[in-house]
Amino acid sequence: MFRDRREAGRVLAAEIAMTAPDRPVVLALPRGGLPVAAEIARALKAPLDILVVRKVGAPDNPELALAALVDGDPPDLVANDEIVAAYGLDPAGLEALARHERPELERRRQTYRGTRKPVDVAGRTVILVDDGVATGTTVKAALRALARRRPARVILAVPVAPPEVIAALTREADLVVCPRQPDRFRALSLHYRDFPQLTDREVLEILAEAGPADTAH
Repeated sequence: MFRDRREAGRVLAAEIAMTAPDRPVVLALPRGGLPVAAEIARALKAPLDILVVRKVGAPDNPELALAALVDGDPPDLVANDEIVAAYGLDPAGLEALARHERPELERRRQTYRGTRKPVDVAGRTVILVDDGVATGTTVKAALRALARRRPARVILAVPVAPPEVIAALTREADLVVCPRQPDRFRALSLHYRDFPQLTDREVLEILAEAGPADTAH
């Protein structure tokens, strides 16, 4: 069990440092991924940025992810092909559903990023960070969107996740670092002694503490 997200980040940072990542940039999935990612970025002396993802739910079951929108210019729409096919949706139908989620993606982007320019990940080692993974749907979408942005290498770093989910995600990243993979995962919060919900203000404070994102190659 981790004491808190910061401790989890330090554990991950020690493992990642041994791989000697070349020109790393650390991307956090907000909100919970930020404290974890901040420790990794600090240890690697790497820029810290965020990657906002918004689920696109099925028409009759919003909790079921048909696809995900991943913040970018323009945003990437990453489909869950099997579920899209099961609903008989063509590209136009999927795009129509995604259109409803774009305002919320934009709201979150404005809230967390404001005028802060995103890091250009092309040719760099990208370390994607969250505070844990339960199903892997959001992380998978983020990894697939990142692959379109021509990074040199993508490392997924999460403190804890079910082993079967990690096995699936190893096909989406060049390297997955996950020190704790319990057979009985249950709720993510059970793997931390201190696991508060972060506020938007706390996210902004962490980003401000990290300083401006490095946008240069």
